[in-house]
Amino acid sequence: MKCTFLGTGTSMGVPVAGGFESEHITGDPRNQRTRCSVWIQTNKSSVVIDTGPEFRIQTIRSGIKRIDLVLITHEHMDHVAGLDDLRAFNYAQQGPIPLYTSKEALESIQTRFDYMFGKNKYPGSTSVDLLSIDSETKFRDLNITPLPYNHGKIQVQGYRINDFSYMTDVKAIPESTKELVKGSKVMVLSGLRWNPEHPTHLTIPEAVEIADELEIPQTYLIHMNGYVDHDESNKKLPNHVQLAFDQMEITL
Repeated sequence: MKCTFLGTGTSMGVPVAGGFESEHITGDPRNQRTRCSVWIQTNKSSVVIDTGPEFRIQTIRSGIKRIDLVLITHEHMDHVAGLDDLRAFNYAQQGPIPLYTSKEALESIQTRFDYMFGKNKYPGSTSVDLLSIDSETKFRDLNITPLPYNHGKIQVQGYRINDFSYMTDVKAIPESTKELVKGSKVMVLSGLRWNPEHPTHLTIPEAVEIADELEIPQTYLIHMNGYVDHDESNKKLPNHVQLAFDQMEITL
């Protein structure tokens, strides 16, 4: 299984619109972060988790030619704004794409993108088959297990796909979800910044504590803001916890 990090940045991207706070960002291209998304490839499946505002650009630079399944973690726009860019894949594949998410996110997507659904569906708009999942689901050669956790006032649903666990926009993980993650070979976890604490996101030190607790062989951090320098941060982190970057590829 091959995983490509399409985007690793926080909700406004790095740098943010207007170049605000860009003076903190070095010339390292790994500090240029689009909104969070990941592409998973196997011999039988091509799956993306989340479709943010830069999704079209992400698919072009990663060379994505087919999408068999979309997984959505939650309804915030930095994770769903790119749903319209699935249209090109509908045309190429000549059919709708299945989309799995939580019941709450599914309802929100139908409201936010009402022109894609129902009797008033706009001709030529994105076609997805919506399905809410709350238990392990088999898709081709993948075992997909929802991983519910807290993101401040809302619940988010990460995913364990075989031995790969992906959780973004994390504040607190219940014990029941930690049990589902244990045994993964790779975990992806959000770590917004080094400090101070944040009301809806883990800091990097908090994310390291979770990685240590779960004893995952390798953890990659995502959803970093512009104050987090890639090279300096990785030097401070233990070897089993490192920052991911846009276009980074790993193989399980």
